[in-house]
Parts: sequence; C-alpha cells; structure tokens
Amino acid sequence: MVVPLTNEPSDRWAWVEIDLNAIRKNTRAFKGLLKRGTKLMCAVKADAYGHGAVECTKAMKASGADQFAVATVAEGVELREAGIEWPILMLNQAPESAIDTLVAYDIMPSVYTSEFALAYGERAAAADKVGKYHLAIDTGMTRIGVLPEDVIEFRHAIDFHRGLSCAGTFTHFATADSAQDWDFKLQAQRFMDAVDALRNAGCDVGLVHCDNTPGTVLHPQLHNDMCRAGIGLYGLQPCELTAPRISLTPAMSVRARVTRAIYPAVGEGVSYGLNYRVPTPHVQIATVPLGYADGLSRTLSGRMDVLVHGRRARQVGNICMDQFMFAVDTNPVRSYRRAQPVAEGDLVTIIGEDGDERITADEMADLRGTINYEVTCNFGMRLEKVYV
Repeated sequence: MVVPLTNEPSDRWAWVEIDLNAIRKNTRAFKGLLKRGTKLMCAVKADAYGHGAVECTKAMKASGADQFAVATVAEGVELREAGIEWPILMLNQAPESAIDTLVAYDIMPSVYTSEFALAYGERAAAADKVGKYHLAIDTGMTRIGVLPEDVIEFRHAIDFHRGLSCAGTFTHFATADSAQDWDFKLQAQRFMDAVDALRNAGCDVGLVHCDNTPGTVLHPQLHNDMCRAGIGLYGLQPCELTAPRISLTPAMSVRARVTRAIYPAVGEGVSYGLNYRVPTPHVQIATVPLGYADGLSRTLSGRMDVLVHGRRARQVGNICMDQFMFAVDTNPVRSYRRAQPVAEGDLVTIIGEDGDERITADEMADLRGTINYEVTCNFGMRLEKVYV
C-alpha cells in the first residue's frame, strides 16, 4: 500500500508542491533590499506564476509586501473574493466593458488612453467613488503606455475629472537584466525625465515605480517609491547577474507516482511513434500520469530526466497529453550504474529535490529553449497545488 505524502491529492497521482516558507523567505529577501519607506509590490499574475495567487499573496503580505499586481480583471476579482483587502494594480488597461467590475472590486487599472480614463472616472463617480489608477509610460518597451513626450498633455486631458486619482506612475524595462546596457539607461532617463516634467507641471504622480525583479536587484538607484518583484519571489533568478547578489529558494516542486512498471521485450516500442525501443533486457519502463496538458512540454520528449529513488532516470518516448514514460536499467551486470527497480506507487520528481539530486526549472527551461517563468506557469495550470 502506498503511503501518501502530507496533503497529497487523493484523486490523481500527480501534483505541484508549493513551499510557502520559501515564498516568505524570498519576499523578505526582496524587502531587505529596499530602504525604509520604499514599498514592495508583488506580482501575483498568472496565478502567482503557477504557484497559487491567493495563498502566495497572503504569505507575501505576512512577510512585508505592501501591494500586489495582476494581469487581468479576473485575477484581481479572485483575490478580492478570497478576502484580500490590500491594494491591487492591474498591469494593463482593461476593456471599457470591465470598468464597473474594476470599480466594484477596487482594482486599480493601468491607464494610457484618455477615452478609457474618462470612462473609468465617470463610472467611479457614478458609484460615489474615486477611481484610482497608475499612469503607464512607454519608455521603449513598445508594449503599453503613454509616450514620454505626451504625458503632460495626457494628464491635462483627464485631470479635471473628479472621479479620477493618480495613485502611481510607472514604466517597464526591457533590459533590466543587463548590468551595463545603453537601452536600459535610455529608458531610465526617459522615465525619470517624464516624472520630473509631470511634477513640474503640478501633476500628482503618486507612487513612482520602474524596477522589476532584476532591476530591484541590479539597479537600486531606481527603487524610487516602490519596486515590483515577480519571478524572484518564487525563488527563481531572472538572470545570471542577480544570482550572486540575492539568495533565493525555489518554492515549486512537481511530483507524481508511478502508475505502471513493466519489463518489455527487447525491441518493443514506447509511446506514440514508437521512436524509442527497448535496447536490452532488464530495462524497465515506468508510466507517470502527467503530460503536456499539465505543463510538461512535448518538446522534452527523450531529452529530460526525472528523479526516482534519489537517482536520475531518462524519460523515453513521446510525452503524451496526460502521461509520460521513463526507463530504468536494472541490469545486474552493470553493477556500477544499476538502478533500483521501480514499482507502482513509487514517488517521481519532475522538478525539485530527491536525496542529493535536483532538477530545476532552469534546467528544464534550458532544454526547452525558454525561460523559467514559462516552466512554472505551465505546471500551475492543471495540476492540483499542495502547500507544504
């Protein structure tokens, strides 16, 4: 009989483990980089990068976070309906059809068109409220925001409205992960010049913020009134340059259990396409109930390892939508690298630690040709989360 781990799901042998102590530790690490009075905004968009927004938000607040950022209206509503009362910024401008929801749930939008701003102010005033917003400035990312040369005209076009209040002014850096970068310096200069121009024009700029995760670590001169931390809160480095400057603890592990383990005949194929065939006797093929619909990219087929019994084992065959297989060589002749046989119910680690071995989101990201952000977001979409 398999003895389940604490809080292990009862209906599926695959899950994501989230270490909330790691979330707390990482939040304190970022808070410790800031001078007294500088606020910390924690990005919990995309379900906290796959880690679970509600639980992570509570853990971050307990560890010094001041405000929170989401990407969609629904993400903000989820936090409010879970009892989260702290300031929430939507890092985008919502459709006008969502304005009543923003007002009702006290979610601050990013603003960069006068049409949206005035409609937002009208709906807020009609509800006898003041619609707080953050002004987004496009300093070179070319994604969202008012151009720096237009910010004063923009503010003059909306500041008359009694239903509006600027709670913040921000931009987003494209290359903050570079220690010395001309484009970063240009963006920073454009932003600070725009903020100065707004202040000189008598505009209230609210909380000024521009540093993201790498910026917070590498560019403390731009901490301003608030910093926005994201991926680092979950224990992942945004770039190689930040690793020596801040110690972080990964919060996510991905686990599963073996659902079947057999010794096929030599030459038998495995999975769709049969592009892997059992090469020798004593090779065991084990099945795991986790696949590309759970975030394990099919591009990893035959290229990744898993951990079982504290050792690495090679994944074989094409990764399926809901399952994958791995091989265990139990040949007694190869005593120097013989693996222990596996059985139904044995624990398998896809990301995380098992004994002295470890597989990281960065390792998987490198194999996929992507970034660690995408890896954790993908795993967080369907797998049940277990908080430890």
